[in-house]
Amino acid sequence: MKFFQKYLSVWVILCIIIGVSIGHFFPMIPNILNKFEYAGISIPMAVLIWIMIYPMMIKVDFKSVKYISKNPKGLFVTWIVNWLIKPFTMYGIACLFFFVLFRAFIPVELATEYLAGAVLLGAAPCTAMVFVWSSLTQGNPVYTVVQVATNDIIILFAFGPIVKFLLGVSNVAVPFNTIFLSVVLFVVIPLVGGIITRMAVIRKHDENYLNQQFLNKFDSVTTIGLLLTLVLIFMFQSEVILKNPIHIILIAIPLIIQTFLIFGIAYVACYLLKLPHNIAAPAGMIGASNFFELAVAVAIALFGTTSEAVLATTVGVLTEVPVMLMLVRIANKTKGRFL
Repeated sequence: MKFFQKYLSVWVILCIIIGVSIGHFFPMIPNILNKFEYAGISIPMAVLIWIMIYPMMIKVDFKSVKYISKNPKGLFVTWIVNWLIKPFTMYGIACLFFFVLFRAFIPVELATEYLAGAVLLGAAPCTAMVFVWSSLTQGNPVYTVVQVATNDIIILFAFGPIVKFLLGVSNVAVPFNTIFLSVVLFVVIPLVGGIITRMAVIRKHDENYLNQQFLNKFDSVTTIGLLLTLVLIFMFQSEVILKNPIHIILIAIPLIIQTFLIFGIAYVACYLLKLPHNIAAPAGMIGASNFFELAVAVAIALFGTTSEAVLATTVGVLTEVPVMLMLVRIANKTKGRFL
């Protein structure tokens, strides 16, 4: 684990290069893997996410849920940031860059489509990868599960109206099958598996053995799974990257600024509210991350597979892991400032 974490930046760069190279020189590999997809969700990616979040799910002790209800400030921070701030800052930042700062490089028609893709990302917070980011910052696992579950419920009612309001699109259809499958795959199944494992280990040994020895066996699993996920993401998108390198950079800039901004708002709010770091870190990560599977699926449904709005959501997929790893590092370095 220390070997991977010490040189994590190097490993990330290597995985990006490996992913793009495999996708470009051996296109049959991503073509085969792309066949294993349902409702816009890649099954190989789902398996890797399971591997990464399973250790965190083992840590979930439902006896601790009652303590969250007694101090729900962390939940309110992420709900407010996710739904009352994030979509609108994304709209404002994207407009500033695409229509003002980059107008010499991006035609107005293209800028409008890029804005649509960015808004779809901004209105769809919190992916399953949040469990990974929370785990890497030693976040409270019960809090993270509750936050992800409530966020998925809010998406059902808030996503469509927000997109309609910001983009003036009247035919926004929320792909309920994608949301439902995501909840089942990334919350229910690993959570049930984690609970069963937790109960079995405690029954056979005790809770100290679980925390001090059993969980230590999974130390390198999350990092290795994360690096393999990076390889897959950049392998699947290799041709898009190579065909549109300049515009991908132009789209990525406002998306990255938005990610840092939203993390900062949630993280600082938790600090001012004197919340512990194991609540503040996942709160920041939950707000900063995007439900990119949902954003891509809606972009394709609204604008078609060849639309530049889809390209913008795809860039959100590409920037998610490297940027979130930077935020993980920031959260871990500032841990000592919290109670």
